[in-house]
Amino acid sequence: MKVSFDNIKDEYERNWSNMRIGQPRADAATEAARKAINHKEIYKEIETKTDVPWWFVAVLHSRESSFNFNTYLGNGQALNRVTTIVPKGRGPFASFAEGAVDALRLEGFVGARDWGIAKTMFRLEKYNGFGYRGRGVNSPYLWSGSNIYGPPEQRGGKFTSDGAFEPGTVDPQLGAAVILKAMMELDASITFGGAPAMLSHLEPEEQLASMALSMQQCLNKLGANPPLDEDGIVGPKTKAAVAQFQQQHGITESGVLDTVTVAAITRAAQLPAIGGQTGDLSNILKRLEDLAQIVRGGARQGAPPEIIPPAANDPISLFERLFSLVSNKTATPMPGPLTPNNPAPVDQLKQVVDLLSTLLNGKDGKPVLGQVNGALGETIGKLLDGKKTALGIFGSVITALLSSVTASPNAGGIAGLLGTIVSAVPGLGQFAMPISLALAAWGVLGKLEKWAQGTAPPPKVTT
Repeated sequence: MKVSFDNIKDEYERNWSNMRIGQPRADAATEAARKAINHKEIYKEIETKTDVPWWFVAVLHSRESSFNFNTYLGNGQALNRVTTIVPKGRGPFASFAEGAVDALRLEGFVGARDWGIAKTMFRLEKYNGFGYRGRGVNSPYLWSGSNIYGPPEQRGGKFTSDGAFEPGTVDPQLGAAVILKAMMELDASITFGGAPAMLSHLEPEEQLASMALSMQQCLNKLGANPPLDEDGIVGPKTKAAVAQFQQQHGITESGVLDTVTVAAITRAAQLPAIGGQTGDLSNILKRLEDLAQIVRGGARQGAPPEIIPPAANDPISLFERLFSLVSNKTATPMPGPLTPNNPAPVDQLKQVVDLLSTLLNGKDGKPVLGQVNGALGETIGKLLDGKKTALGIFGSVITALLSSVTASPNAGGIAGLLGTIVSAVPGLGQFAMPISLALAAWGVLGKLEKWAQGTAPPPKVTT
């Protein structure tokens, strides 16, 4: 279900005003409040670095890991290991404070200015997720141990695991609002800060909401299961969908909408709209590989047909594989894009560069134009001879990069300028990419035609 702060802020204020801590839980609430206040200096250190109130950090710490300072605030896992649940891939961290700053930054809380009761409750519930609202239950993450959650006055119920809701189970852990109320009774310095005086001020998470909404729409277009609520709130379901996308596309699985992930999601969502040619391009690439194998020395006898991985549909992956075809030392195309962990050897890279330079520079005299190179006639054929591959590759890479630039919020400098250019021409990537891909494929076919005719220049000798 879609959740809007403006629609539920009055509910938070009403529940806070009416909340009473149940008598059986009053002593436990007081004990939890004392633990939090006893470690106030650690929480204050985090407040100094983030502007997030120390008491907010304390109640999150209580809910996430029962005040265990050897855990990561983002999910309660051990500090000294890389996290394995959302947010995945965080850490290890040298201290609780270091991990807490990371977790608060991921949520968009760092630098927030509105710490009124409604916004505080909204952020606390958002930290755990809004799934209880779809069950008609007040979130125990906030209200457990009070008259706002559970029998006899209210409905109970608890998510015992992802997606598994048990209506007859009552959360035994104290809610964050309950602990905060008990803390305020022991420490008079805890007060709520009202909304900023500047009505135009947007909180950090609000500034990220438009990007989050766009990513939710893209993930739904790509078949997110279950479908995401397009509300601009990065809750558990959205994080899980992001993590699944990252896993499927070879990105470090974290569940976090970082710059790389935002660009990849945007590009993936745009691919089906690029003339519907991605499947055809894979077939063309396979034919080019077969032709290149013949040119290099004949087809392999009895070799099974190569299965093109899903990553081959990515334009960048297509061109990385095209580059691999012209390498003297690489007999098998690369299965995926180059990464820092899998660099090409220096000597191999030098040969690739030299060979591409030779191919793109052409040869002395007037080359013979075959059916491929002369497809548009002698005049245009000669004009583009030796340039089609370079123009196609350059155009495709630039188009892909521009798609990434427009997906990055608040881009500045060169990125902002390029983003402005692209946004000024709606659908630029949708028609520029297939044209560039076709031009590059045409150029490569032309190279192979020259090799077959014996009119291609020989590769330069490397030393």
